Amino acid sequence: MGKQLVAVFSGAGISTDSGIPDYRGPQGLWRRDPEAEKLVTYGPYMADPDIRRRSWLMRAEMAALAPRPNAAHTAVAELERSGTPVRVITQNVDGLHQLAGMPARKVFELHGTARAVVCTRCRARSGMDEALARVAAGEPDPDCPSCGGILKAATVMFGEALDPEVLAQAVAVAKGCQVFIAVGTTLQVQPAASLAGMAAEAGARLIIVNAEETPYDPLAQEVIREPIATALPALLARFAPANGV
Repeated sequence: MGKQLVAVFSGAGISTDSGIPDYRGPQGLWRRDPEAEKLVTYGPYMADPDIRRRSWLMRAEMAALAPRPNAAHTAVAELERSGTPVRVITQNVDGLHQLAGMPARKVFELHGTARAVVCTRCRARSGMDEALARVAAGEPDPDCPSCGGILKAATVMFGEALDPEVLAQAVAVAKGCQVFIAVGTTLQVQPAASLAGMAAEAGARLIIVNAEETPYDPLAQEVIREPIATALPALLARFAPANGV
């Protein structure tokens, strides 16, 4: 029998110990400040220069936090390095799985990445650092250096569809894995959340690591409510080659 494919489906909760705020949780930013949601909603962002200026300032504040991978991200990368087949499907845009050492080709970013920017007109991509340097130098709403179009983070904003290719790859992983670990996600945002159900339906062992209840808890073979930075490393250690669970 071949090695088990372990899929790790991560949400905001895996990154809170890295200093990145949770947007949807009980104390999440969207609940505390509904106006902040406009900063990452495509329609208002494209229509209102003031919202774009505020959005760039928010991006600069996030970049200034300089978040680093925490023990949970590191444990995922270490499991992959141990020889166990691992794929990461993430709702996060922080790039911390890759910074922890996961090969980029094994990380499927459903909501894009905040580490790059894209032109909404010509689709040219460049680094977020470059755009934020322009903001710091006095350009409150930097435009595309190639065509003058509106720039945005290379994230999937509210009002935008997921990249169909990335979603298709994530679905293939969910249907093909033997273990599906949903960590730090409320499993409420569709279509991403349905991946947990797809995995369970295809016969995968579903494990949920999250502080709050999720709609998919009844399908899970195991639900863990412990803090992610300690619970996930302990859980993943079971799937290392020496243990071979």
